[in-house]
Amino acid sequence: MSDEGTNTYMSEAEIKALANGARRDIIRMVAAAGSGHPGGSLSAAEILATLYGTEMRVDPARPDDPERDRFVLSKGHAAPALYAVLAARGFFPRAELTELRRLGSRLQGHPDMRKTPGVDASTGSLGQGLAIAGGLALAARVAGRSYRVYTLLGDGEVAEGMVWEAAMAAAHYRLDNLVAIIDLNGLQIDGPTAVVMNPEPLEAKWAAFGWRVFSVDGHDPASLQAAFAAARQTRDQPSVLLARTVKGKGVSFMENRAEWHGKAPNAEQTARALAELEGGAA
Repeated sequence: MSDEGTNTYMSEAEIKALANGARRDIIRMVAAAGSGHPGGSLSAAEILATLYGTEMRVDPARPDDPERDRFVLSKGHAAPALYAVLAARGFFPRAELTELRRLGSRLQGHPDMRKTPGVDASTGSLGQGLAIAGGLALAARVAGRSYRVYTLLGDGEVAEGMVWEAAMAAAHYRLDNLVAIIDLNGLQIDGPTAVVMNPEPLEAKWAAFGWRVFSVDGHDPASLQAAFAAARQTRDQPSVLLARTVKGKGVSFMENRAEWHGKAPNAEQTARALAELEGGAA
């Protein structure tokens, strides 16, 4: 892979179609498995579609290319969203998505870098992803490589102390090849993040830790792309996107409902959810 990489440059409409198709696959996957985490997977669809649709240098034919950009899904329970986008990009057959959480499947309930093409880090224990991503970014500098590292965290997850240790370290080492994205959907498994453990003021906190901060609409590819472009031009400090999203986005009865953090829809609910998502490209 050259320094220019093998970015895919999707239009905004194509990114939105990729996100909508991913949402439909998320519903199908979790329903077929009978378990999983639809709410936070649905909220992250445009973020992942933008990363894999235009921002990151990745090549499905060469998933282990040493010059590829890396992605760490720190909120590992949102694996259905990552799998849906990876399959759409061609890292593995889309038919495999129905094997989510089955014994022997490459698509475990949380990402497994030893089994799944396109997965750069095994995650699931919340709070660890930013430290992993920071290590990858520092390794790129030491090795003289040009790849960038991206990691997606949940807003409930930032209550973990390890997140802030990693944030401090990333700023100390001036990791300007590191970008964190916070999926700010306002809910976690026990309820509103503002009630469980209020993370605000996040913009002031990340800035105080030495990060360049971007506040974006996490469902607007143009807003995400503009922030990623500005982050690429940032020097001597890591960047963080505070991406405002809606938990359960795209499915009316799941939107802004904490109970859909980690349960599967039944047959009737699955049919209703898919019907609501029919308007976009699969």
